[in-house]
Amino acid sequence: MVQASALWIEDERFAVEASSGHAQVVDANRKRNSGPGPMELVLMGLCSCTATDVALILRKKRQPIRRLRVWAEAERALAPPTVFTRIHMRFEIEGAVEPAAAERAATLSQEKYCGVAAMLRSTAAITWEVAILPEAAERPQTVSGRA
Repeated sequence: MVQASALWIEDERFAVEASSGHAQVVDANRKRNSGPGPMELVLMGLCSCTATDVALILRKKRQPIRRLRVWAEAERALAPPTVFTRIHMRFEIEGAVEPAAAERAATLSQEKYCGVAAMLRSTAAITWEVAILPEAAERPQTVSGRA
């Protein structure tokens, strides 16, 4: 079982802690911005969840990744609850990785393995693109997908 708690500090600021023992300050007041907001944490969770899947899948396929970074940009509903309605992700992979293997890893993560993506799909259309960066000086090859 996973557990979490939020302890009020002041205003819209909380100390959150997970059952793993890790803690973070969360601040929903975007003007003060003393910590990530709750919805930012959700988006960060999506990035880390899917990045983990992609790294494990590519390693299993013996693809030589040197670096993996996942970016996400989300739009929110205008009226409460202001859920995510659209999310676009970009997987940037450095190394001599086969484009088809990278696209397959991203697709498997988004459609099968990433629990965060599965939850978010109930309110948001999730799209993604994969950029292979074999050498820092070369231009990326980009392929797009949609869940």
